[in-house]
This record gives sequence, C-alpha cells and structure tokens, in this order.
Amino acid sequence: MTKVAFLVNGGYNSPMAYRARSFATHLADSYEICIAYRGSNKFAAIVSFATFLIRKRPAVIYVFDMAFSGVLAAVGYKSFVRTPFIVDTGDSISALARSMGRGRIQVWLTDCLEKLSFLFADCIVVRGSFHLELLRKQNIRAELIRDGVDAVQFAACDATELRRQKQLDGVLTIGVIGSSIWNEKLQMCYGWDLVEAVRLLKNKPVKGILIGGGSGVSRLEALSKEYGIANQMLFPGFIQYEQLPLYLSMIDICLSTQTNDVVGQVRTTGKLPLYLASGRYILASNVGEAALVLDREMLVPYDGVKDKSYPFKLGERINRLLERKGSFRPLESHIALAREQFDYAVLAKRLAAVIESVLTGKRS
Repeated sequence: MTKVAFLVNGGYNSPMAYRARSFATHLADSYEICIAYRGSNKFAAIVSFATFLIRKRPAVIYVFDMAFSGVLAAVGYKSFVRTPFIVDTGDSISALARSMGRGRIQVWLTDCLEKLSFLFADCIVVRGSFHLELLRKQNIRAELIRDGVDAVQFAACDATELRRQKQLDGVLTIGVIGSSIWNEKLQMCYGWDLVEAVRLLKNKPVKGILIGGGSGVSRLEALSKEYGIANQMLFPGFIQYEQLPLYLSMIDICLSTQTNDVVGQVRTTGKLPLYLASGRYILASNVGEAALVLDREMLVPYDGVKDKSYPFKLGERINRLLERKGSFRPLESHIALAREQFDYAVLAKRLAAVIESVLTGKRS
C-alpha cells in the first residue's frame, strides 16, 4: 500500500489537524497515512518533521497549510530523496501578510516561502475557485479541494436547552465562529461587522454570538459596552470542535464575511461548510466561494477591504428577516449542498486523484 505522509502545520486540535484526520479516515483503504503535527516551536518542528519523513520514507508528502515548518521539511527531503510533495493552502499568503500590516522582513519572508512552495511543490491544492484560476494563470499546477466538513457530525441538533441557558429564548440570534485577531493596520478584526450590525439593531429582539478566541475578542467586548449593547452580545470563547454542532444550532443566522480583495476572493473559509452542514441560514459578503454556492438572497455586496457601509447592509437584511417572523428551521438545501460538495467523503476522492496524478508524474 502506498505510504503518504501528512505534515500538519498546526497542533493536534488545529483546524488543519481535523482536515488531515478526516482525509486519513476516508483514504485508509487506499493508502497508508501517517500524520505528524507541528509543536509550539516552529523552528524545532522543521527538524521533527524531517526526522519523521526519514523514519517513515513516504512515497508522497502532503503539507497542510503553506507555513514554513512543513514546507521547508518537505523541500529538504525532496532535495535528497526526490519524493514529490503537495501543499494545501486556503490563503494567498503574501497578500494576507500585507493586509495584516506585517513588517517588511516578515512580508519578504512570506513572499520567499510562497515562491519556494510554487517552485518545489509538485502540486498546490487550493480551497477556492478564484485561487485556482489565479495560480493557473501563472502556469502553476493547482487543483481545487475546498474546505470540508463531516456532514453527519455537523448535522443540526436540538439546542433548545442551550438557548435557554444562554437566555436566548424569543430572540433572533446572529453569529459567527472563528478566531478574532486584531488587525492594527485596518483597525478591525473578525466579528467587527457582527457587533456593528447589532448596534444598528439595538433594542430589537436580536442577539449576536461570537464563538472563538483571539486578540480581537476583548476589543469587541469593549466596543459592545461602549455601544450599550453588552446585553445583546454573547462571547462564549473557544469551544471544542466536538461541541461546535450544538453551539451552531443555537444560531439562527450565520455571517460569513470576506473582504473584497485577493485575500477574501481566494477563500472558501472553513466555517462555510460547517454552516451549510448544520442547515443554517447564511448572510455572506458577495465574495469568494460563498458567492458561487449560496442563493442570491443570502449575498450582501461588499466593497474593498473595509466596507464601513457593510453593517448597514447587514442590518437591512436582518430587519427584513425579523419582519417575516418565521422560524429558522434547518435548510435542507444547505444540508444537501454540504453533503454533495463539501463532505470529506467527496473531497477525499479528489485528493486521491491528485495523489495518483503526482505519483504518475514521478514515474514518467
């Protein structure tokens, strides 16, 4: 059986770790999968990854996320053993580094890492259609395997008791899940649009929910107090992956907001498949993969990097939904979409095809 090494640029409980194990589960009958995770010391991880590859001697290496620990280990191993490798990325990392306002040296190093990946990798797996188009225009071999979900695990469940505990009875809940990291350059972070939209809906039967941690959460909490909407915002903090289906089920409307630049356009984001699998109603910026898969009524125009008018557009949409006074039952169309296009059982077949094409290229 062909041995494939998965190098995860993240810890055991990171999003990429779940992606790696999900693929491994569905590929177990076809490949011998061995997985290594990055420790807290990213430089030491290069050595541990390299040692792992020398010990396992895989036929193919698959690197999850374009980060230097996994990429440098794969490049080094390939230089000596000629083992092909694939890099899986959900971001245009150079554009992201610039958007985050990183220093010149950090941006330069990120540019070098990206170019190194493009030069040495036998294939780049991207998670967004625009990213695929962007790389192929540069004659870089790329394939599309979107962010995924275990559709069964994330099926909608009864969150009545959880809503009661969180004092959410009788209100419309709007929420997001994910890490919120403060961007000093843009003076914004993940979830800013949620807080601003709730401010516009102050004193209406609406509550906002941000599930996740990060440096931006305290900023958003402070902003909520400043706006006088602290009683309309809920910040549960980090929730274990296994508990996310229950917490997602207490949200009526999920927000999926991407900036209208290269950073946002290349993304699917790992949250969108989760929202779909749980049958949530979604309001998304008309950017990236969301614009390709969601109904038009769920898409909201977004201009540029920081669209200050976006919360007003969201507020208008949410007001219309409030006026309907309908219940937000799980949407069967979203559940079906998750199973057909985002379930790991489907995505794993695409990954197997990519692995085989890389192996075929090596043999020829």
